[in-house]
Amino acid sequence: MASPSPLVLVFGPYNGDGLAELERRFTVRHQKSRTLEGLSEAERAEVKAVAVAGHLPNETMDALPALEIVGHFGVGYDGVDAAHAAERGVAVTNTPDVLTEEVADTAVALVLMTVRELHHAESHARSGEWERSGPYPLTRFSLRNKEVGIMGLGRIGLAIAHRLEAFGVKIRYHNRSERSDVAYPYDASLEALAEQSDILLIAAPGGPATEKAVNADVLAALGNEGILINIGRGTTVDEPALIEALEQGTIAAAGLDVFADEPRIPERLRALRNTVLLPHVASASRDTRILMGNLVADNLSRWFAGERLETPVPESEKAGLTRRQG
Repeated sequence: MASPSPLVLVFGPYNGDGLAELERRFTVRHQKSRTLEGLSEAERAEVKAVAVAGHLPNETMDALPALEIVGHFGVGYDGVDAAHAAERGVAVTNTPDVLTEEVADTAVALVLMTVRELHHAESHARSGEWERSGPYPLTRFSLRNKEVGIMGLGRIGLAIAHRLEAFGVKIRYHNRSERSDVAYPYDASLEALAEQSDILLIAAPGGPATEKAVNADVLAALGNEGILINIGRGTTVDEPALIEALEQGTIAAAGLDVFADEPRIPERLRALRNTVLLPHVASASRDTRILMGNLVADNLSRWFAGERLETPVPESEKAGLTRRQG
């Protein structure tokens, strides 16, 4: 008799294609709300894997005694305490690479929209204002002779840099440490990067190490001709400081795909004309989300087959949680 498939708990809202793929491979229980209410003690004791897009509280992990692995739908996994999971012997995976190109495409689009005010120009045409009052005004900025500073030159940051090079802009970057495989100038601090850049582009992961790294001092260093672009994590930017900088003209404009308390965006930020605000859509094409969902499922399949995980997070790698034992 074939052994029953492992019970996978899908915790909270989850991509439909990804859910269907999990259901094809495993026994799935979907808790659409981010609680364990309605899940009996017996069912909790059977859960061996969790698939989640976003936040998984430690108390939820701790309430699942048989939990072995968490598959996070997304490259940024700051909503999962991977160090806590490792202490419990629980592996954590994420979905890098498969969304790199899509996010990089969106980042370039966000740069162009913000620099050339394309969202306002589109509204000018759509509303009939072009016919009533004439052409849209000349934009204050273009990409000509600009220098883009990238915070976070990882997979996504590097893909963005390669795209932006085609526009003739200069690239520089700031990381936790300097890379030996790129020729771009390196700045040892984020404030130094901002000071040297016309456009400061955030592609860094979230978490305590980057929380509010883009603060009032960094924004002041960027200056009143500077533009901030964020496609990383909203927590990386001190949002009240950003709003004040935009209102007072400390910086010229901002293009944001991520926010500190999604989906809530402060009214003061929404009211500003010198912003482009996107609802966290950088990887939000169905093609890419299918690949992400498949990667979550592939990692779980590998784990239960006793094979090495395809994309364990560093905390799991360090703890030796890359393959199921026994």
